[in-house]
Amino acid sequence: MTDLWLISVPLDKTSLTNVEKLKRTIAKTNLASCCKFSIPDLKVGILDSLLSVSDDLSKLDTLTESVIKKTHQCMKEVMEQSGDKVLENALANGVDLMSYMTKFQWDKAKYPTALSLSSLADVINKEVSQMETELKSRAAAYSNVKTSLQSLERKLDQTLQTRCLSDVVRKEDLVTSEYLTTLLVVVVRGSYLQWERTYESWSEFVVPRSSRKLCEDGEGAMFSVTLFKRAVCEFKAKAQESKFTVREYSFDLEAKKQQEMKQCSVHKKEQYGIFVRWLKVNFSEVFVAWIHLKALRVFVESVLRYGLPVNYQALVLHTDKKRSKRLREELASLFIHLDPTATSSKTDQVSCDIPGLCQHEYFSYVCFHINTNLLEIS
Repeated sequence: MTDLWLISVPLDKTSLTNVEKLKRTIAKTNLASCCKFSIPDLKVGILDSLLSVSDDLSKLDTLTESVIKKTHQCMKEVMEQSGDKVLENALANGVDLMSYMTKFQWDKAKYPTALSLSSLADVINKEVSQMETELKSRAAAYSNVKTSLQSLERKLDQTLQTRCLSDVVRKEDLVTSEYLTTLLVVVVRGSYLQWERTYESWSEFVVPRSSRKLCEDGEGAMFSVTLFKRAVCEFKAKAQESKFTVREYSFDLEAKKQQEMKQCSVHKKEQYGIFVRWLKVNFSEVFVAWIHLKALRVFVESVLRYGLPVNYQALVLHTDKKRSKRLREELASLFIHLDPTATSSKTDQVSCDIPGLCQHEYFSYVCFHINTNLLEIS
């Protein structure tokens, strides 16, 4: 388990010196990996509106993370829990998620920096909301196709009284002529002898010794019997009285069922390919949008915290959870000067509800926690 933090510190002399100290400490102790997180110059707008923008971005962050989780879960379900296939498709702009995060570059074509912060948030919100809606629609459509095929396949595995018989009955098993026909009768185990002794007596138009056992399962067997067509109704009534089941059977009907299953199987395969491609493209899109959203949040909170002119540096810190406490203490020591209320006895974090800060805890620097479960998916 790992922790991933996106932090920012102002570019004052003390902070810059301490960033270098942090990098040296990390290099010596393997406490974490550290890399610069590049955020372009964005339009600040009116300072009074930044708190509102911060709140909107926080809500949008929650929505976007939710869509990422849903898309990933759908990917796992469609690919039937195949970790390798999920990893092959869960990429961001063609690279693994951690690499995209640590080598992030703002996409100015998709998210023009000339737009206001609220407009950029609207672009991401529209994109993510549309993906969520389409995901629900596509997932439901694929599920219906899959369920239809499973329903047809289950009929092959049912009992002899209900299952498809195309793989059991051959044309040579049936006699069909102007006057004769063949019926298929399901006989439960323990009643085979009763069947052999009685079926000829149910009608004078039953062909003697015409019964053949075609197949058998754990519950009973399927027998064929040949008789004159004029005696079919009489024979069925006698069979019902003796607790035997006469199966209706038609080669044309069975062929139609087989064709239906084949078409459904082909349709599912086609839809699988289309849906997987859609998931791959849109997982990348929503993840890219999410990281851009994180960048927006860092920018806004840095302006709110450090003021104007905009002058800060953003960093990505990646550490093992066992070392998180020590890293947090190191950060507290290096950047305590950023907290004007700090005293010699004060610890790094206290309870605080400043919007946008790491898990609603106050740190002397801007900090956002990145859900590593979304970056280390399989």
